[in-house]
Amino acid sequence: MAESTAAAESSITGALSKLRRPVVLQVLPSLATGGVERGTVDIAAALVEAGWKAIVASSGGPMVREVERAGASHITLPLASKNPFSMHANTGRLAELIGASGVDIVHARSRAPAWSAYFAARRMKRHFLTTFHGTYSLGLPGKRWYNSVMARGERVIAGSNFIAEHVAAIYGVPSERLRVIPRGIDLDAFDPGRVASGRIIQLAQAWRLPDGVPVIMLPGRLTRWKGHTVLIEALSRLCQRQPGRPLRCLFVGADQGRHAYRQELEDRARRLELTDVVQIVDECRDMPAALMLADVVVSASTDPEAFGRVAVEAQAMGKPVIATAHGGARETVIDTVTGLLTPPGDAGALADMLERALALTTAERETLGERAIDNARRNFDKRQMCDRTLDVYRELLDHRDLIEGPAPA
Repeated sequence: MAESTAAAESSITGALSKLRRPVVLQVLPSLATGGVERGTVDIAAALVEAGWKAIVASSGGPMVREVERAGASHITLPLASKNPFSMHANTGRLAELIGASGVDIVHARSRAPAWSAYFAARRMKRHFLTTFHGTYSLGLPGKRWYNSVMARGERVIAGSNFIAEHVAAIYGVPSERLRVIPRGIDLDAFDPGRVASGRIIQLAQAWRLPDGVPVIMLPGRLTRWKGHTVLIEALSRLCQRQPGRPLRCLFVGADQGRHAYRQELEDRARRLELTDVVQIVDECRDMPAALMLADVVVSASTDPEAFGRVAVEAQAMGKPVIATAHGGARETVIDTVTGLLTPPGDAGALADMLERALALTTAERETLGERAIDNARRNFDKRQMCDRTLDVYRELLDHRDLIEGPAPA
């Protein structure tokens, strides 16, 4: 009798434990604008929708409101700091948060907070996984070791096959721990049929765009590797070939404190007599409407993009996109079918592609646009990204014995 009672109690306890909502903690430096931040918000919302509990820890930023609107919790911690003492202190803070909130999985998305999260997860014996968002430089002594925390997850999510191959080659992550999950975009927002004309007109007026002038757009924060200088040089060559042709190029993105680089771009445009062509319009909160203003969208990154969200968003809006032929762009843009690829850092080749894109007939633009939209919708829906990420979480939770992952090198 006692044995049957104990068995029944054990069964009830097991059933009740399964009713508890799994808890996932995502950690990143801050919640400013960017692809890492957008993916974090998307996953937090998907977790809440699936009935899980979602927590995001960062140093804060404007996207905190989006996390909280999605029904997730945000905890403000100094996770943007790379100071070793702060990182050590953050380990204790995160361990306390993990224990108090019953966190099951810690998902790290950037190196400095990942180190704190890694040791906190080990201390509390919780699952730890990472998303490898970039190639990360290896030049300075110790950088490979510093970067290696992103390869220490029980599972390592890569946003493209390019990143997966890089992680396997440089950090020795075996295929059984790697999961390739392309980044997804909100196809309800990036739908040309859902952008009201008033939103487009409002931006055109705010940016003082003249009617009938072709618009070339490079979205992305003002940082050197995004290739703004390459595009300026390409524009100079294009204007030399077609003197007097009206043209406007918009750099849509904040400098995030890189004032010297912004000044450099403005000075270069002035020297090349492109003051009336190149315009920096800072950050835009309505990118679907902004993309509707573009005749050509450019991703001129000189370093390979881990994924390349701009190229996918432009395709979703049916716009001709020119991207550099390396990194994730080779997986998101089908050359001459859904967009055009050009060698990185080659201003002459970029000028050729700009000339080609601007010369497309209406029928050619429509055909290219239809193919681009189909590519984005079939392969880069954020719902696919969220579903596949939650599958990785479930995969970890199915392992009853916690895997502690590789020991520190």
